[in-house]
Amino acid sequence: MKKVLIALGVIAFFVFIFFMWANNNFDKAVKLQENVNASWGDVVSQYQRRADLVPMLVETVKGAAENERGILTAVTQARAGIVNAKTPEDLEIMGRKINTAINLAFEAYPQIKSTQNFSDLQAQLEGTENRISVGRMNYNKSVKEYNGHIRGFFRKFAIGILAEDDEFPKKEMFQAVSDNVEQAPKVSFKN
Repeated sequence: MKKVLIALGVIAFFVFIFFMWANNNFDKAVKLQENVNASWGDVVSQYQRRADLVPMLVETVKGAAENERGILTAVTQARAGIVNAKTPEDLEIMGRKINTAINLAFEAYPQIKSTQNFSDLQAQLEGTENRISVGRMNYNKSVKEYNGHIRGFFRKFAIGILAEDDEFPKKEMFQAVSDNVEQAPKVSFKN
């Protein structure tokens, strides 16, 4: 009787160890699956950031450039009036008009900023695309780790004991959705 109890105890011990091992593999599969889902959520979040940010930045730059165009047009037109001056008095009057136009223009908009705005836009676009790229790489890394875990022979067996058949499907890596993905998107400042 004592040998039977010892044999049952050893069997129970190994069943317990096996169950703990299977449970650990199941829990890790859950954790890795959640990491994949979170990584994809990060990618989608960056897509949304881009969709929200880029049109606002483009409109801001377009507005600043249009304002500066108006300023420079007014100054250029005032300067062009000098050509029509016939007398020194006309020249003096046109000079005052030019100074007034320049002063009014730069009071309304004290610093020409288009070049800086375009540089800032370029930096924001680059930063946004870099964030998306990093998000995609992190997603692919988490998919690789997850798929490697659920597809191992013994782990697959252990997970299969505790999980539903379709609870841990193989995940696909990020792939481009169009054939011409190598082409950079166009940024246009036209209406």
